[in-house]
Amino acid sequence: MGEDSIIRKVIVPNRQGLHARPANMFVKAALQFQSQVDISRDGLVVSGKSILDVMTLAAEQGTELTIIVTGPDAETAAETLVEVVKRFVEEDEEEADA
Repeated sequence: MGEDSIIRKVIVPNRQGLHARPANMFVKAALQFQSQVDISRDGLVVSGKSILDVMTLAAEQGTELTIIVTGPDAETAAETLVEVVKRFVEEDEEEADA
């Protein structure tokens, strides 16, 4: 053990919340890193590398998520995953414009 975790908080911006497509984007991004990735909401902590786990969070727009990353590339992973969540709103706006 002995590795410190990087913890980042982010608000779900997407009007539709953390539905299947953004959850899949998050998991795909998390799988690119060696570090362990967990994501939590209201005390429920799940693996950020499992689509089923991420979907169980049922995170609606405005939900605060905590991303916890532990491992050799934790800092880079945490920053990347926060950006992925922030991009959810861009996808939502593009769908609304279509």
